[in-house]
Amino acid sequence: MDDAKLDALGQTVVGALGAAASGHDVSFGQLTIGIDISKVVDAAKTLRDDPRLRFVNFTDVTAVDYPGRENRFDVVYHFMSPTLNTRIRLRGQASETTQVPSIIDVFPGADWFERETYDLYGVIFTGHPDMRRLLTDYGFDGHPLRKDFPLTGFVEVRYDDQEKRVVYEPVRLNQEFRKFDFLSPWEGADYPLPGDEKAAAPPSPPKAGV
Repeated sequence: MDDAKLDALGQTVVGALGAAASGHDVSFGQLTIGIDISKVVDAAKTLRDDPRLRFVNFTDVTAVDYPGRENRFDVVYHFMSPTLNTRIRLRGQASETTQVPSIIDVFPGADWFERETYDLYGVIFTGHPDMRRLLTDYGFDGHPLRKDFPLTGFVEVRYDDQEKRVVYEPVRLNQEFRKFDFLSPWEGADYPLPGDEKAAAPPSPPKAGV
């Protein structure tokens, strides 16, 4: 579907969603609808049930972290309409404490993805029947895909042979960070390199008879 058709579809969707929608955008051949995240359930029902739309295929939900914003997360949903043979993205903002309504009653396939988004970003979904961590361990501290999460994490795991169990300990960097110089030895050096004298020497005169 070309951009003109996507723009027309975006206007149709915004009109169908009413107060739940804040506008639409077409970029890189993709249609994005801005929504009020508190009304995401109504938006999902409309996308699924409106005969002009029929976005009956739920693809996924995830988040994007903008730690400098008050509402640091964009919660992003993707749907597909086999009838229109096109995809659509819903995008709404949420803070660390925003209670995002679960769409699991509209699209049961959202179960896994909402748990994953909670685990990795800390987005809270209300109405979900089993909002536990999914990919990290039970005692994991923090949410690893937040941009302010340290690359090393907070704890490390090892098997203690004396205690005969897995233990959690604060991260210890056993080797100090070292400063490496990746400068190529063939350029930029402030000292002569072997063979430089040949390049600086004048060329030898040709031998007689050659």
